[in-house]
Amino acid sequence: MTNRHLMPLAYVDVIARAGSIRKAADRLSITSTALNRRVLALEEELGVPIFERLPRGVRLNTAGELLIAHIRAQMSDFEKLKSQLSDLAGERRGHVAIACSQALLPYFLPECISAYRRAHPAVTFGVAVRDRQAAEQALVDLSSDIALVFEPVRMREIQVLIAVRQQIHAVMAADHPLAERATVRLRDCAAFPVGLPAQQYGVRHLLDMALVRSSVELSVALEADTFEFLRHYPAHEHLVSFQIPVGLPMSGDRDDIVSRPVDTRDIPEGTLYLCQLRGRTLPVAAAKFAADIERGLEELYA
Repeated sequence: MTNRHLMPLAYVDVIARAGSIRKAADRLSITSTALNRRVLALEEELGVPIFERLPRGVRLNTAGELLIAHIRAQMSDFEKLKSQLSDLAGERRGHVAIACSQALLPYFLPECISAYRRAHPAVTFGVAVRDRQAAEQALVDLSSDIALVFEPVRMREIQVLIAVRQQIHAVMAADHPLAERATVRLRDCAAFPVGLPAQQYGVRHLLDMALVRSSVELSVALEADTFEFLRHYPAHEHLVSFQIPVGLPMSGDRDDIVSRPVDTRDIPEGTLYLCQLRGRTLPVAAAKFAADIERGLEELYA
């Protein structure tokens, strides 16, 4: 994805991410000696060192941090230029980098990406699973073009493209006693073992806040950092886990698993944000795909 005149700078980016010249050389399929020579040549050209040499690797110094911000901005701008030039040629090309919560992976995002690629098969995608804080950071360091974040941690550097409300759902086996109800209360869930997402996730944040405000005590049988596990486990035990609608099958309940909304008097709705870095002009392919995502979220949840 990088042209030849940016290649020496791209090497610095790979080294910074790997934390080691040897590891970076392996990823770039060149020798560590050759890669080190290129770094030394660049440092000589700049007149300052950019890496601090450590016993077990390297890390960027202050000059290196300034350089890496410039490098990533240049690489991002080049991707935008390629996409714009492809538009002029009448051919849709480009690459879209997405950082997102796990909930987007099983249903919503695959449908959106496949629909886009049917219309623009030359566009490639990179999908990185990130918790809410890491997803925002991916926008800041330009490793992602757009992010889909549930209950963000900070918003100062982020431009929101669309925000949709998401009611927390309880997930359970189809034969679970609570499955007969249209809506469940948090106190109903307290009568059964529950599975909770790890603390870095927005769903857990809303649950913890709700428990602080109430007298309900949940019997936590398991905790996991994967929603895929929490979505499927209730088929094996009368346990209740929690999810947001975008992470549930769009066609409704499965034969063995169902979901029921939790009363908003107990757990208020959260917000799913589609966002980009504030002030950044996205590459054409990323901007067009973001517009498709925005329309899809509006149709489902507006």
